[in-house]
Amino acid sequence: MRYVWTLLAFLVGLVPLIAPLAPVPHPALTVATAVWIAALVWIAPDRPEWALLLTAPLFAVNNLWAQAITTFVVFAACRRLPRLGRLWAVLGIMTLLQTAFSQFQESYRSMPLWEAVTGAIVGSVFFVLFPAVSGMLLGRRRPMVRLLQERNEYLERARALTAASARADERAHIAGEMHDMLGHRLSLISIHAGALELTTARKAPQLHEQAELIRTTSSLAMAELREILGVLRTNPEPESLDEDTGTRSDIAALVEGSGLSATLDWSGDDLHGADQRTRRAVHRVVREALTNVAKHAPSARTRVQVAVQGGRARIQVVNGPSPATPGKGTRRGLIGLEERVGLLGGSFSAGPPVEGGFRVAADVPLNPPAQADLTAAEVEEVPPPLAAEVLTVPRVLGGGCLGLLTLLPVAGALVVLLLFALLNPTQMNAPYFDSLRVGVTAEGDVYEEFGLGQLGVDGCSRFRASHNADLSYKLCFRDGKLSSKEQERT
Repeated sequence: MRYVWTLLAFLVGLVPLIAPLAPVPHPALTVATAVWIAALVWIAPDRPEWALLLTAPLFAVNNLWAQAITTFVVFAACRRLPRLGRLWAVLGIMTLLQTAFSQFQESYRSMPLWEAVTGAIVGSVFFVLFPAVSGMLLGRRRPMVRLLQERNEYLERARALTAASARADERAHIAGEMHDMLGHRLSLISIHAGALELTTARKAPQLHEQAELIRTTSSLAMAELREILGVLRTNPEPESLDEDTGTRSDIAALVEGSGLSATLDWSGDDLHGADQRTRRAVHRVVREALTNVAKHAPSARTRVQVAVQGGRARIQVVNGPSPATPGKGTRRGLIGLEERVGLLGGSFSAGPPVEGGFRVAADVPLNPPAQADLTAAEVEEVPPPLAAEVLTVPRVLGGGCLGLLTLLPVAGALVVLLLFALLNPTQMNAPYFDSLRVGVTAEGDVYEEFGLGQLGVDGCSRFRASHNADLSYKLCFRDGKLSSKEQERT
């Protein structure tokens, strides 16, 4: 885009060659000013101070088009100057230099002092003040937007960290309550069940099996409670695991001891080297799925599949349709499995397949990340920061309005002058020039015949001679009458 703006500035600087506005500079000087303004547009983003100061020589040449482009140079340069004191100092020096260089023009030397000062003030407002303020506002907007984006991202991450910490604290609180309320009572039940088992062995052998069942059930409930507490705690304590838990032999024993018409299909390596949390999850998924089959479809054929490949273990337990009406479960076991697998960074699904029956599937990594890494993963799910336009809409509107105050008048005036230069007939024949009488010929008669000509800053109109390209006629009017006429060589 930088090349485009530079090329456009060069082409605009060449406009006087095809649409001259009096008094016109020499063609070579016009090309030089076009190259000069194009170079300033190019260096304005990198060397803003030099770009501003080097606009002054353009005002020594009567190339209005090149002078108008200086507004864009001022705008681009002021966006790159963050220090206000330095910016206004450079702008003041630039304005003084522009005024000094403009005195090299013939029209300014012949102009009264008050007109020259008034023109310099008006030009400074449109060519310097408006684009400078607009560029300054938009330039200061950039670091402010960057700061707002950083603060927005920081607050979003802080909110996510707070939420993750709150979830961890709540889980720890629930685990503590369960341990305090249930752990002690289950321990008492287990102790009394053991005593009951010993007593029935001696005094009531017919009740020994029931007493043993109570003891083993309470011990199993205590083990499962510890396992649940391990899931809920932020930093769970390692549980005692059998070296075969979750391995192929352990899953085969689960399938064989389920009392169901079930088969095991194991592919890939064994899980002896896998993380203990992964082995525990595999064991729990298969055990919970087989328990559900025993409850709701005991006569259905069941297939247990475990595939270990690519650093992950994929478990699937599928049972076929059962002729018996399935009971309505609470799905608490499945919800617990989903929570467990999710904490390991895996995926879990449970539901009836298209062909009927029920399917439980889980996919867990062999070496899941630590709990701290999982918390960090949750924190990464932070909404993107707000767009810069949303954060600074008032500032953008303010800078845009000031930019329009600069660009619209300048661009509109240049378009009008271009149309006027292209459509206005400026050639006058010698007999008509000779017939003009000073103090007699009316201004309106000349303008009706030949238009306004090339208007100069001295207030006079210039018309090119139809028979000689190097000759022009200068006509000055006062109070609606011709006050002077003369021929000029270009």
